Amino acid sequence: MSMVIKERIKGFICVTAHPGGCHKNVLSQIETIERSAKVPTQFKKAVIIGGTTGYGLSSRIAATFGAGCGTLNISLERPPRTGRTASAGWYNTVAFEQIARNKGYFARTLNADAFSQATKERACEIVRSEFGDIDLLIYSVAAPKRVDETTGISYQSVLKPIGEQLTSKTVNVATRAISDVTIAAASEAEITATVKVMGGEDWAAWVETFLAAGLLNKNFKTLAYSYIGSPITAAIYRKGTIGRAKDDLEQTAMQLNEKLAASKITGAASISVNKALVTQASSAIPILPLYVSILYKVMKEHNLHEDTTAQIKRLFSQISRLEQEKTTHSKSHSQWPPLFRLDDFELNPSVQAEVSRRWNAVNEANLSDMADLTGYWNDFLGLFGFGRKDIDYDLEVEENLPLDLF
Repeated sequence: MSMVIKERIKGFICVTAHPGGCHKNVLSQIETIERSAKVPTQFKKAVIIGGTTGYGLSSRIAATFGAGCGTLNISLERPPRTGRTASAGWYNTVAFEQIARNKGYFARTLNADAFSQATKERACEIVRSEFGDIDLLIYSVAAPKRVDETTGISYQSVLKPIGEQLTSKTVNVATRAISDVTIAAASEAEITATVKVMGGEDWAAWVETFLAAGLLNKNFKTLAYSYIGSPITAAIYRKGTIGRAKDDLEQTAMQLNEKLAASKITGAASISVNKALVTQASSAIPILPLYVSILYKVMKEHNLHEDTTAQIKRLFSQISRLEQEKTTHSKSHSQWPPLFRLDDFELNPSVQAEVSRRWNAVNEANLSDMADLTGYWNDFLGLFGFGRKDIDYDLEVEENLPLDLF
């Protein structure tokens, strides 16, 4: 069955997705990577946890079309049904896997709850059968909740400050109205829940499960993604509940390095600290849309703006240089830093000074001069396959696209 698909916005999310637009978005990212110089790395067999949107999808694309990896993706996306679209992540995955397989790459998905131990065990079976072992695991999960299988307790993450309530500016991206928003301080239970959902516990569980199963290559590497950000966003982000979770994530990297070393695996666990961008996850964070809109304008004026593809391409280039240093200096293994700082352009002092000036001066009358709200809105719609000039959104399209799932 075919249908006309238009964007339908509810709150900070779009509840529809356009398969044709998602396909073109993925193809555009792939072409960007293919136009770039190849990034030779040791990676040939990768598991991506959350490889359907945002940084996770860009990581899968860069790993495959930049470094030549076969990839297994683990994610939980909404499939289509008659008269209802799938999630954008589903359509992104359909597009990616179709293109990747046509070019000879292994590309499959396990559509299941990443927090579940049963999912981890099933992934081990697939890796054992298809890869033998893995040399890269990227963890890019942005789920709002999880259930602890041991206790049965459900944990819901919250985006709140810690210690005291926060009042700050925000913008309604659709109406361009600027207003103050007050966010209550998180309770201890909310802080604990957010760390449980967004911290490093599940990342560690994935690595430990593969390690116990003997499925990690001796030079295995693993990455997770984090954000530090500006003083403007600190109260709601780095000093808030999500920041507490990111602290836990970074602590987990150190613990994983100790476990890998004890297992005689000359591998590494690192965090990539990325820049602020429009993603499905970031659009839910109060204050961030206005900050990101101003940041976009300033970084574009400084010719420093990067999207997720450019960020991950730069990350893989840094990794490739580390691998080349290993070969050049005859090291037994490459020395990965605890943090890959891809937020350096965002935190450039001149960029942050101008962002701060505009943040203090912005109002509805000068919003277009101070911020790139149009760019933000276009990127937001683009997450779901909308807003493209090369798609006629009045035409019917087939919404029921299947995935070849495990």
